[in-house]
Amino acid sequence: MNWIERSLDELGEVNRGRSRHRPRDAAHLYGGPHPFVQTGDVKRADLYLTEYSQTYSDAGLAQSKLWKIGTLCITIAANIADTAILGIDACFPDSVIGFIADEKKADARFIKYMFDARLKHRYRTFSQGVAQDNLSQEKLLSIRFQVPEKVSDQKMIADILVAYDALIANNARRIALLETSARLLFEEWFVRLRYPSHERNNMVNGVPDGWERSPLETALILQRGFDLPNQSRREGSIPIYGSTGLSGYHNEAKVSGPGVVTGRSGTLGEVHYVRENFWPLNTALWVKEFRRVSPLYALFLLRTLDLKAFNGGVAVPTLDRKSAHRITILVPPRDLIVKFDEIVASSFSQIGNLDIQNQLLRRGRDLLLPRLMDGRIEV
Repeated sequence: MNWIERSLDELGEVNRGRSRHRPRDAAHLYGGPHPFVQTGDVKRADLYLTEYSQTYSDAGLAQSKLWKIGTLCITIAANIADTAILGIDACFPDSVIGFIADEKKADARFIKYMFDARLKHRYRTFSQGVAQDNLSQEKLLSIRFQVPEKVSDQKMIADILVAYDALIANNARRIALLETSARLLFEEWFVRLRYPSHERNNMVNGVPDGWERSPLETALILQRGFDLPNQSRREGSIPIYGSTGLSGYHNEAKVSGPGVVTGRSGTLGEVHYVRENFWPLNTALWVKEFRRVSPLYALFLLRTLDLKAFNGGVAVPTLDRKSAHRITILVPPRDLIVKFDEIVASSFSQIGNLDIQNQLLRRGRDLLLPRLMDGRIEV
């Protein structure tokens, strides 16, 4: 296999995204049918990006550009050099660069994996010290890297890695279906109040007999997480959870599982269930006490609350823990919570097994990745 040195623009078309207005400055551009991908969406995606947090109206699309399926998205602000391939047609802002591979010179999947293996670190080192860690298109194109000369060789390497990612994505879909099933049951019983034998239960002041309307803090207590600077992290298997969810691993736990974590600073509203012992970061809140509810019930309870509405921050969104504790909720009888847990426990057991499979698949892929990208393993 012959490897040659190339820059990104020698392998395809490279252009910045377009977005001239922020939502608060031009609300009429948003909320329509056209996906508008942002840096956070790219960061959260695996190989293919199909989920997004914002949309454009027709007016928004007119001042932007619709990129086609297969475009490689590369972030150059906020999260430097994160990548994902569009699995949908979408717009994105100038904080994201689009790469369209020349089919005679490059495979977009191979380039994405090259970023994961080698280029992301180089670009992040390159951009350190720059205001807000921004990376210009000029600097993006200034780095040259080795690629197999034949596109067929690039495709063979990518196919090996895609096999791992396809299994990971399939497991993720199964996890999502299992979580959806549990969520629908929670909503049926505890939001719509169609729990078993609800027809025979009397309502007292709008509350089912045996239920209680009370502040959240009577059911559970939220606690701020713990500092853990990057330089203090040690290789291990203990999951670290921040405001956006899993953010790495450490060799020491601060909290015994199972647990529930939600964002405290930065990203608000996401709620995560953690099966094992873990370390919650100071950007997160974790449930310190499950007073009248179980961990699984607490997970879905917190997901039904509009936690973003309790933002106490100015520049940075911050969840006010004391205000959250004062949220009024309905607390059902303990036996109904136990029955709910018994039904959804098997689903979460399957979720746990699928999650372990994905961890092993990611480790296997990540071991292969650098060796395939520098030619140490021949294909």
